[in-house]
Amino acid sequence: MQADRMEVDTDAAPKRKGRGFNSKDGREEPRGDYQTIATSENTGDKAQRSIEGWIVLVTNVHEEANEDELTDRFSDYGTVKNLHLNLDRRTGFVKGYALVEYETKAEAEKAVAEAPQEPFLEKVLGCDFAFVQPTEQPAAKEPARAARGRSASPTRKAPLITRID
Repeated sequence: MQADRMEVDTDAAPKRKGRGFNSKDGREEPRGDYQTIATSENTGDKAQRSIEGWIVLVTNVHEEANEDELTDRFSDYGTVKNLHLNLDRRTGFVKGYALVEYETKAEAEKAVAEAPQEPFLEKVLGCDFAFVQPTEQPAAKEPARAARGRSASPTRKAPLITRID
């Protein structure tokens, strides 16, 4: 009868499920300090220049708009250095947003302030800077995991023994 039983290890490693179980064996990567972007003294001025120029994100663009119409519209606020209009691959229509690049910040600010005031192809455009400086927030320490208000999983009972006939 003894030969019919299967041997089961009772010294199994503890099971850990999910992320963040705070292993004690040193496999967890240490958290380091990250570089931050230097902010300007004027906290109201959150726009940030990209590598090539000042980029304005234009939303709520009509699906039948084209690059020439948008270039003409945004040329009223300054010299448009580059305009990128994404199209949907399936339909060929505009996805609903465009990226307009200006050389100077004054031109970009003028476009952000004045473009939403007039409708473009019967839609009111939304304009904002594509790149902004992050708001300064004090570094918060990770809170300890609190109990979630439910009972723990039941412990495993006797090991499972199967019988082979």
